[in-house]
Amino acid sequence: MADTFYQNFTLGILGGGQLGRMLLQSGIDLNLNFRVLDPDPHAPCSKLTDFTCGKLTDYQTVFDFGQACDLITIEIENVNTQALADLGKAGKKVFPQPEIIELIQDKRKQKKFFESHAIPTAEFILVESREEIFNHKTFLPAVNKLGREGYDGRGVQMLRTEGDLLKAFDAPGLLEKLIDFEKEISVIVSRNQKGEVASYPAVEMVFHAEANLVEYLFSPAQIRQPLATKADQIARTVIEKLELVGLLAVEMFVTKDGQVLVNEVAPRPHNSGHQTIEANVTSQYEQHLRAILNLSPGSTTIISPSAMVNLLGEEGYSGLATYEGLEEVLRLTGTHVHLYGKKLTKPFRKMGHVTIVDPDLESLKKKTNFVKQTLKVKA
Repeated sequence: MADTFYQNFTLGILGGGQLGRMLLQSGIDLNLNFRVLDPDPHAPCSKLTDFTCGKLTDYQTVFDFGQACDLITIEIENVNTQALADLGKAGKKVFPQPEIIELIQDKRKQKKFFESHAIPTAEFILVESREEIFNHKTFLPAVNKLGREGYDGRGVQMLRTEGDLLKAFDAPGLLEKLIDFEKEISVIVSRNQKGEVASYPAVEMVFHAEANLVEYLFSPAQIRQPLATKADQIARTVIEKLELVGLLAVEMFVTKDGQVLVNEVAPRPHNSGHQTIEANVTSQYEQHLRAILNLSPGSTTIISPSAMVNLLGEEGYSGLATYEGLEEVLRLTGTHVHLYGKKLTKPFRKMGHVTIVDPDLESLKKKTNFVKQTLKVKA
């Protein structure tokens, strides 16, 4: 793809959120031209490149958008895969491949894929309705997940006792055995068309109890080397079995008895890889671009231990965003603030993130707590 680096090549991104914004920032270094499609006229990418406002799930909108691109990629899974498949038939390159996006869009298909390829994952039962869930009371405690359109903490809930069954989703989904895990980790892995695979060291994620979103993470994960090796092997197996071209985030549980189980995967840059911009030789965004452009993968070596704190909209505040404590955080050595250009905040909306780099683990943890307690997104 030598012409990639000339002005006549256009990369289209379905989704104009913060992940798309950071892809643009990385792509500028490779002299890439972009087009972005997003339903929000004020999306983070809207002022930065050739931008089209339109529905990502509408066939004609996606197909027409893709006609003006040489290659199409995604920053969100909720897109019209039939339009992408037809663009592929019309000669456009689409990575990750539409059939893989379609598989990952449905958590039921994801779990069946893991099962059929002997990829370790929690025990599960596919269900069609709330009524059917009532027939599996003995499977509790369990996690109830919607099959489709659940993301960013939505479409996932705990069913611990029979009293919780009334709130079960009345739609096709699954029950997944509740895992008594010690840590939640993520391994980001990439693969190009030549089949070259590269993986990042596992990171350790801590989720917000109410919002079910990553609140902060540490890189590398504080796990024993055999577990880190096992997690890396699993992530590589998943991307190779999928034959995916692009970037894949593989979220996993480390259980108290030493198992590593795949929870979910995402075929795009991911929240668990933001810190790679400052803390690894190659950022996940550059790595995604390298993979879909069929370039050799960059080094994933860690430059420094790091933490990443998500900046979520504070509870009780909606409206024009203000950033309380920003100056104090910017004074802190090793902090890198990324704001996403979203004018309006609401509770738990992802408004930005802060990466902290520090070779000393105790110092890193103290700085992470300072950022969490100091920088607040209000209105």
